[in-house]
Amino acid sequence: MIKDFGAGVGLLLRGFSLVFSSPKRVLMGALPAVITAVLMIGGWVLLVTNIDSIAGWLTGFADSWSDTWKSVVEVAVGISVIAAGLGLSVLLFTAITLMIGGPFYEYISEEVEDELGGVPEAEQIGWWRGFLVGLRGTLLLVGTSILFAIPLFFCGFIPIIGQTVVPVLAVLINGYLLGIELTGIPFTRRGRTFKQRRQILATRRGLVLGLAVPTYLLCLIPLAALVVIPAAMAGGTVLSHRLLNGDRATA
Repeated sequence: MIKDFGAGVGLLLRGFSLVFSSPKRVLMGALPAVITAVLMIGGWVLLVTNIDSIAGWLTGFADSWSDTWKSVVEVAVGISVIAAGLGLSVLLFTAITLMIGGPFYEYISEEVEDELGGVPEAEQIGWWRGFLVGLRGTLLLVGTSILFAIPLFFCGFIPIIGQTVVPVLAVLINGYLLGIELTGIPFTRRGRTFKQRRQILATRRGLVLGLAVPTYLLCLIPLAALVVIPAAMAGGTVLSHRLLNGDRATA
């Protein structure tokens, strides 16, 4: 697992090398992320400006409590909502970027795979099909993330565990889900289903985490996703190419 995790980090670094070796790839990869960034910033502004109302609505059960305890609960819930939103926003950012930039990332994926030897009889995805595939994957992954986020949300109130173990679990879970998203295009080009993608990636979870966890953490840095997502897509393409071509020993 540790060896695979290190190899996964290496795939992300290779993705940076592949993307930044061509100015055209940098531009193609950054453009969809810029559009998504504008949309996400608007969403965050709405969330932050209305967090008091949201926290008040979620803590309606505490209306009969003393003002002090009610305020404490509202602040705690508000912080938890923002933390959950931050975790989901990375997945949403990637998913929306992939849907908007399907042709752009397909171009990057094709070029990377051509350098790796190509894909015989590869399917052309196209923007509309890429959008639908990305939308379906997004709904499934975000839905899964929310299912995990609910128990983690409540565990966050447990002293010590909520401030140590829970954040680490959240990063690992959301990072792994992000890794599934990053491999969507190369799997779809080979006619593989979402279920098949999950099954194949599950055989090398350490690799997926090594690629996706650093990507997830870097995307928490404002505007870093503009360059991180294209590099992670390239790294995800290399990972997919190796796994799908049976090169599991050196993947």
